[in-house]
Amino acid sequence: MLLFLLLPLQSSILATNKPQITTKIQKENALRDNLKSNKRKSYAKDGKRLNILWWNVENLFDTVDDPLTRDSEFTPEGKKRWTEKKLLLKCMRLSYIVKVIALNNGRYPEILAFAEVENREVFDRLLSFLPDNTYKVAYHASEDHRGIDIALAYDAERIVLDQTVSYRVNLKGKKTRDITLYSFSAENAPFFLLVNHWPSRSLDKAWSEPARLLAARTARSVIDSIQNRSSNADIIVMGDFNDEPHDTSIKEVLNATTDKTAFSLEPTEKLFNCWGESDDKGSCYFRGRWLKFDQIMVSQGLFDETGLSMPENAFSCFRIRHMETGSKRRPYATYRGSKYLGGYSDHFPLLFQVEIR
Repeated sequence: MLLFLLLPLQSSILATNKPQITTKIQKENALRDNLKSNKRKSYAKDGKRLNILWWNVENLFDTVDDPLTRDSEFTPEGKKRWTEKKLLLKCMRLSYIVKVIALNNGRYPEILAFAEVENREVFDRLLSFLPDNTYKVAYHASEDHRGIDIALAYDAERIVLDQTVSYRVNLKGKKTRDITLYSFSAENAPFFLLVNHWPSRSLDKAWSEPARLLAARTARSVIDSIQNRSSNADIIVMGDFNDEPHDTSIKEVLNATTDKTAFSLEPTEKLFNCWGESDDKGSCYFRGRWLKFDQIMVSQGLFDETGLSMPENAFSCFRIRHMETGSKRRPYATYRGSKYLGGYSDHFPLLFQVEIR
């Protein structure tokens, strides 16, 4: 399986300016051949399946100061001492995980949705580390004060993007990430993807909760508008919500449940939260606690006989050992505070699979 191509990247890359160009080209060519072979086999075997990858990639910034946002800490002279070498390692690490998933599934995920990306250019740079990908980018730049967005790429050979609409979360003058609705179709089966990165728990949960409740009401209104037109629409809601499945914003405002029985009793009213099918502790670890801030929820449309459906074991919090650190095996982050660690991200990604009926 070409495991030699996927050895963990070491921070020692930062200590040298002499990459072994020939070896790198040989490895990339071998990986490209392997992915092409796996892709052909995968399409023949699982052509009716789509894989979606959600990941808060923890501050994927370029190294240039944008005077319109608060990104100066992510510059060579800034607090984080963010350099081109560190950015290179970050791109290599993130793309490495996407390649691992591709080798496991036979192809790249059909949709990538990455939170905490500074701009289209740095996202394009990350995608350039994925050989022979067929992604098109749908990038919406919101007015977040830090300048971070949700970047999305989709496989243009398998999916058609029909429409994109973004919704502002009105925080009375404070800027945060927009909520964006993507209308896709795959093999003439329409579906909706609603991506979110809600306001953080800065200072404490209670102080910041009203902002997330407002974001939740915004997202719920979008879902309601779709279901008012088609009650069986296939809707996937995903993101970093900075709240957990049991919190008010998720459980009551979005009306999402991890209990499949409860969902089946009121499918037109509720969303099913896919953490209900996972025994994993969470996607991120903070102050001694595992948290399920990253979530994927679906409407009743994914449980009927048409369009998209959820196969068995559709949801997973993806991790491999190299992404973990410490005795708790928490995410191997790029930074802890202002200390540079050189890891992947402070979140694990979520992988979701759907079938096209």
